[in-house]
Amino acid sequence: MSEAHGPARVSPQRLEAFVRAALEAVGMGASDAATTAEALALADSMGVHTHGTKLLAGYLRRLKGGGYKASGAPRVSRQGPAWALMDGDSALGQVGGAMAMGLAISKARSVGVAYVGLRNTAHIGAAGYYAWMAAREGLFGLVVGNDIPSVAAPGSTGPVLGSNPLAWAAPVPGGDPILLDMATAAVAGGKVYAAWQRGEPIPPTWLIGPDGNPTTDGNLYPHSAALAPMAGHKGYGLGLLAEWLSGVIPGGAITWQVGSWMFDPTDKPSAHNAGFIAMDIASIADPEEYRRGARRLVEEIRAAKSAPGVGRVMLPGEREWDARREAMAGGIPLPSDVVAKLAEASGMTGVPFPG
Repeated sequence: MSEAHGPARVSPQRLEAFVRAALEAVGMGASDAATTAEALALADSMGVHTHGTKLLAGYLRRLKGGGYKASGAPRVSRQGPAWALMDGDSALGQVGGAMAMGLAISKARSVGVAYVGLRNTAHIGAAGYYAWMAAREGLFGLVVGNDIPSVAAPGSTGPVLGSNPLAWAAPVPGGDPILLDMATAAVAGGKVYAAWQRGEPIPPTWLIGPDGNPTTDGNLYPHSAALAPMAGHKGYGLGLLAEWLSGVIPGGAITWQVGSWMFDPTDKPSAHNAGFIAMDIASIADPEEYRRGARRLVEEIRAAKSAPGVGRVMLPGEREWDARREAMAGGIPLPSDVVAKLAEASGMTGVPFPG
């Protein structure tokens, strides 16, 4: 890897293998390392670099510091036929999240719909990964999470809620799943960091300054500025929904009880939380009716008249699945800021990066 840490193109398989080896180098078991590596490399292959392998160096620091447990063992603390509460044991969020969605899928196949709340976990990364877990098995998946407050509420001068993610995925017979993964802030905090690090301007719709007014100074975030809520009061309401399903119902940490995985001492757990809902379509809907309805809706949206200069109206996830196919064929084009973080991870573990 060059010292300049410029852009690089890497195959998804080699990137995933690097992440897996780096995690195993700090004591994580092979299965948990593989789950985490799949989630991070998938995000990069879909072009979502803020939630891909750029996170690895930060995860490694916390694993080495003890705030996150390389040998953490998420476990069910209470459960019923259609629900469960899990303790994440401060294992990486991808480990606890995959277990939680796997349990929700299993229960949904028995009773139709199931909810699993996961508390005391780590940063969960891309929530869409877990929703996709359900969709690839033919189920509908919904995932929410919470975080340390970084998002203003309408009228506030500081953060009230986290940039709480909300993701859902639905299988489309004969096509890619519909996949929406969004922050309930106007933008994910990682995009503010990335833009500021690259010297790019911050749009005036992203941040709220300490006076309660919009600001374009990315240097103020997160210490003196908050993210704006997505669509004003609507995003605020969705963020609150995510807080309720991920933190309040499972009895986990909420708002300022959640730690900062980026800025807290590395020996401190972050106590993140997440909620997972799976719906077994085959148990609820007539398979043929579902196939017809899904295809009709997809075809109607794609046939909608597009604005000048726009090829066609797209469904949530289409750009990402197209990027994934291109990455599988020709490699992932990693931006320089991601390459720099991977070089850092390589230096921390001694695992050579295949760039």
